[in-house]
Amino acid sequence: MGPPASQQLGRRPPISPETPVYNPFIWIMAGMPLLPVILMLAWNPKFRFVTTRAGDPVPDPASIFDAGYFLLLGALALVYVGSVALAFFDYRSLRGKGVVRPFHWAWAFMYMGGLVYVIGRAVVVNKVASGRGWWPVGLLVAGWLTYIVVGSAKSMQWVQSFNSGMGYGS
Repeated sequence: MGPPASQQLGRRPPISPETPVYNPFIWIMAGMPLLPVILMLAWNPKFRFVTTRAGDPVPDPASIFDAGYFLLLGALALVYVGSVALAFFDYRSLRGKGVVRPFHWAWAFMYMGGLVYVIGRAVVVNKVASGRGWWPVGLLVAGWLTYIVVGSAKSMQWVQSFNSGMGYGS
């Protein structure tokens, strides 16, 4: 005897309303963009300038590429690698709870720390557990939007600092 008709047609059978669709893996993954935000807020490079023989000020790279810079880069790498690992464990958890063909974890390799995975997961979970599965999308989007807003504000601050060190502006 083969698989049920619902699986033969490519449909996913619903799971029990009591079956939890959230787990720690998806919540950690959805909240991970806040780590680089915290580090970005803490990192305040001070542009130092050196004078060339011609008398022109040039930025000293050592004043920008300090420990905070490399911590921020490491946090972004951790978000990427961590998202892939967490997506794998979340995928296994959903399979263990009876979700047929959960959204595949390898989509977490896409850009923005698993945004594609979290959205795809929400679509699949919503199909098998109507009305559930969307909260991690909201948290992840809010985290990345916060990262973009904070990053933009910090970039403006750094450009002003750089320009004042170069003698531009007021």
